[in-house]
Amino acid sequence: MDHLSISALSDLLATVLCGCVLPIYAIWQVVRRHMNDTDKRTQIVLAAIEKNPDMDIEELIKKISPKKKLLKEKLLAKLLWGSLAALLGLGFIGFGAWLISAEEGGSNDPLASIIFGLVLLAIGIAFLVNYFLGKKLLAKEIEAEEKILTAQAESK
Repeated sequence: MDHLSISALSDLLATVLCGCVLPIYAIWQVVRRHMNDTDKRTQIVLAAIEKNPDMDIEELIKKISPKKKLLKEKLLAKLLWGSLAALLGLGFIGFGAWLISAEEGGSNDPLASIIFGLVLLAIGIAFLVNYFLGKKLLAKEIEAEEKILTAQAESK
């Protein structure tokens, strides 16, 4: 094998690892963590039933179950990620423009930076649009959730 084919093989291997193996591994880790959390909660409930069969199981399950995010929290997360992605996208676009204006022929490719910045900017804009539309369309549901939470806090 000559140098060119080894280089092409290593590039192909890196692409396959980053594009296929890494996402599959990440998804597997998330699923495995979720299954372990579910198994732990199941073991806790079974142990509680064994020790005290008269216990209110529904109350115990509510206490050990992960809390669901409120609509307002979900929308604020979209605002955060949208702002972050849009600012990073603008940064990459600016960096690409600076590389073009500097006319340095180094290893940095200004077009790749600009394309990556445009993709990030588009993702950020999508999150921001989702936030503002969700805020407008879900205003009544958010208000109802807040009333329920204040009623629960007052009852305790």
